[in-house]
Amino acid sequence: QVPMVESGGGLVQAGGSLRLSCEASGRTGGVYSPGWFRQAPGKEREFVAAISRSTYYADSVKGRFTISRDNARNTVYLHMNSLKPEDTAVYYCAAVAGSCTHYSCRDRRLYRSWGQGTQVTVSS
Repeated sequence: QVPMVESGGGLVQAGGSLRLSCEASGRTGGVYSPGWFRQAPGKEREFVAAISRSTYYADSVKGRFTISRDNARNTVYLHMNSLKPEDTAVYYCAAVAGSCTHYSCRDRRLYRSWGQGTQVTVSS
């Protein structure tokens, strides 16, 4: 399993925007469903968004974040708007083999090829 590689994190003021990228350069084929998770200090890693036959979002980011993918580039993006201080975390991407559904896309245990994470800090 080749780890995914995240980029695009940084420091932004509340209300600002960032775009995270996740490249699955080691993948040479096969169907997979990428997702984003985040982990704040002292908290468990939580689901943020995933893309499979549909897109899925955590309630806390719905309407503010958008996940998309460019299959030609083997890259998945997380567009984050209206950022809040509570969005501060390390953001990770990973993938589920094949497709996933409303429930399985949220199950961290199904994901493989975790990246090293990218830090997002939102100042108030």
